[in-house]
Amino acid sequence: MTPGTLYIVATPIGNLEDITLRALQVLRAVDLIACEDTRYSARLLAHYGIIKPRESYHDHNERERTPFLLQMLHSGRNIGLISDSGTPLISDPGYVLVSACRKEGIPVVPIPGPSAVIAALAGSGLPMSRFYFVGFLPPRSKARKAELEQLRDIPATLIFYEAPHRLLATLADISAILGSRPACLARELTKMHEEWTRGTLTELLEIMSARAKIRGEITLVVGPGQAGIPELPPSVSLKEAVEDEVRKTGLSHKEALREVARRLGVSRKDAYRRLIEEQ
Repeated sequence: MTPGTLYIVATPIGNLEDITLRALQVLRAVDLIACEDTRYSARLLAHYGIIKPRESYHDHNERERTPFLLQMLHSGRNIGLISDSGTPLISDPGYVLVSACRKEGIPVVPIPGPSAVIAALAGSGLPMSRFYFVGFLPPRSKARKAELEQLRDIPATLIFYEAPHRLLATLADISAILGSRPACLARELTKMHEEWTRGTLTELLEIMSARAKIRGEITLVVGPGQAGIPELPPSVSLKEAVEDEVRKTGLSHKEALREVARRLGVSRKDAYRRLIEEQ
């Protein structure tokens, strides 16, 4: 018997309108939809009038449910794999099933669509030519710092996911290990309260620490280290760079210094110290 096909279907990361026509067509046609959370996915499916059998498939039952899904696929049934939001397998379950399908000759077809990684990177204003997706760092500081040490010398923009209740501790560790690099924190992407916050890692920590409570889904984009950030030409002093920024943009000297510091990947405090040393 010809096996069925496993479709990896990307779904909205917030706004329900962010789904492709092909994704809707596939979800309406498959025999079963494997969902990270059947109750959460019911909202999306009901919004588009899709009534299909659903099977729970998440981190805690992935290995247990994979044989059943493989059996269905081998019997000729088609399955759509979706996560709670975005593209399955990106910090979401699905690797075990996809890997098994490839080994057993079962067709796997990705249906591209929304991804918080790409959305945050595209809107961050940070270098995009080379990036490294980290996902979630370890929850404990010691393990988190150990992983950050391994990431420090990667010459690329780094992208992290983080939970709101761990954000401050994570920002503190990232800043301590990676230095005060330029960064962008994207919160609640595509949702009603979407928010973008730019600054150095140190500044982001100060901004977020001042909040009474941090909510929502967070994607943190961190610029490359010094090797990946253009330095001032040897003949140009920091003072000249700041004055040039004032002339070009009309910013105050304080704001211009902040902008020059951001481009250099240093904190405004360090830039100010360097400015004083030049005088």
